Amino acid sequence: MIPASFEYYRPKDIAGVLALLRDHGDDARVMAGGHSLIPMMKLRMAEVPHLIDLQDVAGLGGIEVGESSIRLGAMVTQTEIIGHDGLAQAAPILREAALQIADPQVRNMGTVGGNVANGDPGNDMPGLMQCLDAVFTLVGQDGERQVAAREFYDAAYMTAREDDEVLTAVTIPLPKGGHAYEKQKRKIGDYATAAAAVQITREGGSCTAASIAMTNLSDTPVFCEEAGAALVGTSVDTAALDAAVAAMQAAIDPSEDNRGPVEFKRHVAGVILRRAIERAWSRA
Repeated sequence: MIPASFEYYRPKDIAGVLALLRDHGDDARVMAGGHSLIPMMKLRMAEVPHLIDLQDVAGLGGIEVGESSIRLGAMVTQTEIIGHDGLAQAAPILREAALQIADPQVRNMGTVGGNVANGDPGNDMPGLMQCLDAVFTLVGQDGERQVAAREFYDAAYMTAREDDEVLTAVTIPLPKGGHAYEKQKRKIGDYATAAAAVQITREGGSCTAASIAMTNLSDTPVFCEEAGAALVGTSVDTAALDAAVAAMQAAIDPSEDNRGPVEFKRHVAGVILRRAIERAWSRA
């Protein structure tokens, strides 16, 4: 289908973006890579009279790997994440997840900012960012503020970002220990039936910390503190895995769709989470 008519803007700086958002209010939307918004506009599921393209806005790119944290500009693409050697060393789970997003054409244009800001429960990066305890930088008419990824998502396509704000960066504490991002999907390019992000630290044969988040199993990404806690103090044996999966099952709320009935999705979620925990533990 063809989207409804709209005015197109391509400002050069964040001040220009904010001015357009102020002038047009609810009728304006910002676009990063466009892979979520444009299809919705074509299907007439979203009507956007004023479309603001962020491609030329200065200061929204760049990957910075510091001693204690990583900063990703909102317009960093999935391909840039995959190809950055320093990032692959400091936080290999980011590359592992990005490689499982859609296909190379999508990854060349799809951005980390667009992936996390849209509030789509099927996107990969929101759950991953919750697992990694990331913080999002939002800039609006009243200045800049920080919002934790674990507090950002309210419901499907509803987030803590105000209509006149733009997500400009993602900051991640430098990950420690082992990691894994596991995803089951019907075909290349599809959303996950279920996906799990896991980060684990260990001392000797015991788990000292664990962070777990699931994707596309509720109307928001699901950070499950109880699932991680079930692993702490254990050798990540069968009993601990069972406890973590049980905690996760209590936290998710999948719905039936063309990826399968609820019972199937719960089964897949359990399999994927076990696999992710076991892989992260082997790397810790």
